[in-house]
Amino acid sequence: MVPCFNIVLVAPEIPQNTGTIGRLCVCADAALHLIRPLGYQLDEAHLRRAGMDYWQYLNLTVYENWEEFLQKNNHPTRMFFCSTKTEQSIYETSFQEGDYLIFGNEGHGLPPHFYVQYKERLRTIPMPGIHCRSHNLANSVSIALYEALRQTRWTSSVVSD
Repeated sequence: MVPCFNIVLVAPEIPQNTGTIGRLCVCADAALHLIRPLGYQLDEAHLRRAGMDYWQYLNLTVYENWEEFLQKNNHPTRMFFCSTKTEQSIYETSFQEGDYLIFGNEGHGLPPHFYVQYKERLRTIPMPGIHCRSHNLANSVSIALYEALRQTRWTSSVVSD
């Protein structure tokens, strides 16, 4: 079965975030792609605990590096890179099923060359608060994925009384 969206984590560092994102992917029918290096072992207790008993249902693929990810996914063209280093909002983006939503790691964000190479594909989650530099990774994935789902799955099918 083809997933509705693809979540890509580039060099994630915190197992609890990945576990939470894995559970989110199962609940939303999305695939999870992890790009090494990982800051943990996939069999750590924290990862399993955050993913609960959903981990066995996760559509998960792990790649050695970005190039392998691109190659094994036929160099996808519909990729959106979530970052605080842009002004273009996810809410101004028209998502389509099958899109790849790509997130950097908790400590450094995306690899530096991504900000140049994929400049036109960078998207941000607006944050009106002035005392915060970013959302938690798992929260960011939730926000972006559910905006994409709202646009593609729930726009015209909602009927009000």
